[in-house]
Amino acid sequence: MGADYLLQLCGSLAGGLKYTVSLFFITVLFSIPIGLLLSFTRVGRSRVLKGIVGAFVWIMRGTPLLLQLYFFCYGITFLPGIGEYLVMDRFQAAVLAFILNYAAYFCEIFRGGILSVDKGQYEAAKVLGYSKWQTTMKIVIPQMLKVCLPPVSNECITLVKDTALVTAIGVTEILYFAKASVNRDVNASAYLVAAAFYLLMTYGLTKLFQYLEKKYSF
Repeated sequence: MGADYLLQLCGSLAGGLKYTVSLFFITVLFSIPIGLLLSFTRVGRSRVLKGIVGAFVWIMRGTPLLLQLYFFCYGITFLPGIGEYLVMDRFQAAVLAFILNYAAYFCEIFRGGILSVDKGQYEAAKVLGYSKWQTTMKIVIPQMLKVCLPPVSNECITLVKDTALVTAIGVTEILYFAKASVNRDVNASAYLVAAAFYLLMTYGLTKLFQYLEKKYSF
């Protein structure tokens, strides 16, 4: 396994990096705020909304992400009456599946953070004349984020690795090109290069969240 061959593999696999990175950032950008919104619904007073969100979380967490990818890529088009209006390309289907799946997990993480805030904090905010919105923004969310940062970090690192699943529906991310190189050259070196790509990304995220945890450890 020469250096020239390794460089060739790195160049080939880098072609799929844009899909891996794009899927990661789009998922984080949308799933975290959606998960936060759902978490407040889960701890709210409306039984109907709590039931709907609870069912959504149960389905998304209780079924494999790979199965969800297959559904949004292939199965959704067979829904009677609306399937013909929900035509998406494979990357769009992957984005939708990832956002909904990770929103469900973030919802439960944030719900745990909200429940960890002592009830006395709410009473103190009421004495100070804070509105419900002010209490949420100034008291609940800052304390919740401190508790939620480690599990959010774990989910983001898991997300990097889960992006490899989209190769199953033909999205040309890193693992897709690695498999193509292995089949073409009958050489498993491409898998080692792909592993190096994922390790570098997870290492960067680990360092970033370590910095954030240290900064906000008040």
